[in-house]
Order: sequence, then C-alpha cells, then structure tokens
Amino acid sequence: MLVVGAGPAGADLARQLAAHGVDVLLVERLPDLRRAAFSSAALPLDALDRFGLPASVVGHRWSGWELLGPGEDRRSWPGGTPQGVVLDFGALRQWLVGEAESWGARLLLGHRALACHQEPDGMHTVLLRGDGCRLAVHSDWVIDATGQERSLLGEPPAAAPGSETLVSGVGLEWLVEVPHVCWERWCDRLTFCLGSDWVAQGYGWVFPMQAPHLKLGVCRLLDPGREQPPLGGVLERLVQRLLEPAERQSMVVVDRHGGLIRSSIRRREPHRCGRLVGLGDAVSTANLLGGEGIRHALTSSRVLAPLLLKELRGQATGSGRFLDRYPGELRRALGWRWSLSGRLARRTWLGLHGAAADRRLGSLLTSLEEQNASALSDLLFGYRFERYGIRAIPYLLGLR
Repeated sequence: MLVVGAGPAGADLARQLAAHGVDVLLVERLPDLRRAAFSSAALPLDALDRFGLPASVVGHRWSGWELLGPGEDRRSWPGGTPQGVVLDFGALRQWLVGEAESWGARLLLGHRALACHQEPDGMHTVLLRGDGCRLAVHSDWVIDATGQERSLLGEPPAAAPGSETLVSGVGLEWLVEVPHVCWERWCDRLTFCLGSDWVAQGYGWVFPMQAPHLKLGVCRLLDPGREQPPLGGVLERLVQRLLEPAERQSMVVVDRHGGLIRSSIRRREPHRCGRLVGLGDAVSTANLLGGEGIRHALTSSRVLAPLLLKELRGQATGSGRFLDRYPGELRRALGWRWSLSGRLARRTWLGLHGAAADRRLGSLLTSLEEQNASALSDLLFGYRFERYGIRAIPYLLGLR
C-alpha cells in the first residue's frame, strides 16, 4: 500500500493499515514533518477520545468563546469547564507517523509523487527525490492524501454529472510569543474577529497555545470578481487592533505559515479512479465554514481503512467493490449538515464586504447571545443550525 501525503489523514490511515499487518509505504514531500504546519487546529474535547489522540499533541485547552465585531461589538460566552483543545499540528503529525512506523510502516521524507498509472497487477508510481533522482514504486493501491493539491488525482472533471466548482480559501497564521500578562488575556477561549472592517470576505482569530504563545491568523475565501488586499497587511492590522503597543513591541514571531484550502460544497467529486483513492482534503473534507480540516480528515481515514482492509484480504478479489461504498459512507459519517454548512460558509464569507453585510452578520450574532459556551460549540463544531430554527432561515436565504 502506497500512501502519498503524511498529513493527519494519510498518517492516520497508514497507522491503521500497518496495525493490521499491511505493508505500508508512507511518502511525504516535506523533509521535516514540523514544516508548513498551517492549521489553526482547534478541536472539540470529545475528538481527543474519538481519535485516540494523546496529551502530548495538545497545545492548550480552552473553555469559552469570544466574537469580536462587526465593528467594535464584543460578545463572550465563558465556560466553566474545558470545551476543547488547540493542537500542536507538528506534534500531531510526528505522533501519527511515529505510531505508523511502530507498527512497521516505512516512511520516505522529501519525496514527491509525480504520476501513477494502473497496470494489470497493481499501480506503478513515480516519486521524485529532493536531489532530482526518480524512484519507481509498485503497489496494490495508491492513496492520494496530498490535500487540496490532489497531486495524483488531478482536478475534478468539470463536465462530470453532478460536478461542482471547488471553492478556495487562503489563510495566513503567525505563532507569536507575547508577554505573559498578554497571553493570560486570551488563554481561556477561542477568539474570532468578524466583519468586513476586520477581514473582508473572511475572518481572523486568536487561539491560545503553550504559555506564553498565541496563534494569530486570518483567512478568507478567494473571489475572482473582487480585488482583495494581500493577507499579510490584513494580519498586521489585526495585530495592531488586538495588542497594546508595548505588547506588539515585545512580541516575537516564532513561525509564519500559510496555506490554501479548497473544497466543494456537496462533495460530489470522484473519490476513486481505479486503484487510486482520494483521502482527506483531496476529497473535500475541509469544512469551509470555519476552515476546519483535521477532524474531518481523520474521519475520512476511519471510513476508508476498513474498506481497504476488506479489499486487501481478497474479499472482493481486487475488484474495488468495497471501495464503491466509500463516498456514500463518508457522506454519512460527515453528516447531513455538511452541505448546509458549506452553503452558509460561501454566503457568509464571500458576501462579507460592506455595511449591509455587517448588519446581517450582526443580526445573526445577536440571536446567539442567549446561548452558553456549550451550545455555541455544538453550533460551530457540530453544525447544529436546526437549533436556531426560524431565526437562521432569513439569514440563510439572504433576507437579512
């Protein structure tokens, strides 16, 4: 089994398959798993147990929410008990890969998959090493876990029945070290900055990490029909609004990273081409509403692993019969609210420019003020929009 991409989805699939005795080769284009660690990495607390994640990958625990904006509005939902965690993304990748290797998986860092094709007895894949040398790999199956790049699957066919355009977003995040008194102001909650004067067609955030570190970031959906300023300047202005002058002067930027997120709304793109199978963000498991990917990428590996094991054990004689069930089972695992959250994301972020959009967003946020931190977590992580019933319908339909 060849798994291309050692992000959360690919590394988790590799450890599951290796734990069941499968010969797995895990290939990663980066030479260091802690590089390019772009992910805000906030999870609800129950996800740690569901995916068996250890305390060593947790950067910090949070108990409440804060929403800043539109304008100078400030809304808080404090929580008495922990609601979730912010992960150390680099530590998560290293732990997952380490687990896979402990079960016998082999790891190749600094190798990029160039192309693959199917032969009568399996898959032939060409890898490019950092020094320019090429390596041919033969395997029964190939898993494309390269995220939105879809390095082997390629772009989804636009003319396919039910096909839809991928919606793209771009993000930029700094990991900063700040004075301890500054860190303490933000350490107990997730903070989001909403409104066109904060981030037009997107949002900003402050997430706590190990003291005295914070994650400061901005993200927006890409809109080819509107001029959008560089994200670097947007993030710098956000920092100026959030931190005091003395705090900014003392602040040290430990790491800068950014990335692109692409996802379809209904997730109807092909998940497999013969013995080549997509996983994680390669099949649109990144949710556009909050730019959240880790939980859903891990869900995709939990769905795919047992289906692959049945194929490899000869129960379908390599026909792919079990893999035909993969798209449907993944849709059920992600839940019926998925498409609704995607439509809400596209409407909210692409339409977030100007005073009228800010008023609509402010009206929606006002309707949430009576909720507690736990209910807000259910909304933002569980996509439980039905709780707000008729109050949310005008917003979803664009009537306010």
